[in-house]
Amino acid sequence: MIEVEGLTKYYGRLAAINDVNFRVEQGEIVGFLGPNGAGKTTTMRILTCFTPAHKGNARILGMDVRLDAAAIRSKVGYLPENVPLYGWMRVQSYLRFVARAKGIASSEIENEITSVAQAAGAEPVMGKLIRTLSKGYKQRVGLAQALVGDPPILILDEPTIGLDPKQIREIRELIKSFARNRTVILSTHILPEVSQVCDRVIIINKGTIIAEDTPSNLTKARAKSARNQIEVRAPEQEVSTLLSNIPGVVSVKVDSRDANANGVTRVVVETESDSDKRSDLARAIVEKGWDLLELRSLDASLEDAFIAMVTEEPEEKNAETKSETEENT
Repeated sequence: MIEVEGLTKYYGRLAAINDVNFRVEQGEIVGFLGPNGAGKTTTMRILTCFTPAHKGNARILGMDVRLDAAAIRSKVGYLPENVPLYGWMRVQSYLRFVARAKGIASSEIENEITSVAQAAGAEPVMGKLIRTLSKGYKQRVGLAQALVGDPPILILDEPTIGLDPKQIREIRELIKSFARNRTVILSTHILPEVSQVCDRVIIINKGTIIAEDTPSNLTKARAKSARNQIEVRAPEQEVSTLLSNIPGVVSVKVDSRDANANGVTRVVVETESDSDKRSDLARAIVEKGWDLLELRSLDASLEDAFIAMVTEEPEEKNAETKSETEENT
């Protein structure tokens, strides 16, 4: 469906992306993640034929982005981060303009704009000037224009940026509904959104792909420890001492917000990630004759994994930096 091989793009001497490789299969929703300046938008602009790469190649539905730009544009719906809306136009007129630009037959235009407005939830504002719309409805209009022509591929760059939690939830549900018969690449900084929507995640940092897997696998792979929350009816210090002495326990932290409230101590126990210590923790508490009120796993989040990956530096770079520092001192 989408094949990217060795893509490299320079802006002056700076490589915005360098030797980028990945595949997206038909029907997948793939999250494309990275910090600001990582190369996400550059990659998306190449895939949508808005800018050429200096090296490498990308194929969309078997077509070469360098040779088949016009044909690819008709198969890809693109929502850029800054949606090119014309504030002086009414929504219906704008979508009609987009339909004509995309080559929709005149006899089909009205049905087309009605269909995409319904799909994107923009029906209530069809007669309004775009400049009067809320941020949420502007995003819906942007999604509607991306859907014109019923493209099999959607590339969405920060579709929920600037929206409130309710609007984010609504746009998220729209994206999930779009993916029933489409392939979607979704760039976003809202990582819980990725966990809930995406089948797979590609992480880019400093122009290079550094990870690619399902959200759950990435989270598990990066977890350096396991955490469990425990509530037990017992004195705080005794609980902390008991659990700290269990083999494999890394740390025990008391929740100070309601420490020892009603004789109940709540702690977060961090254990080594390569083994499940819950049975050992429960056994130790029960053998002391204490009431175990809660023991539940606190899963690491995709955000934890993402931050760990994009803030790591290769050992070689660390060594070079150390060497330079020593020379300068």
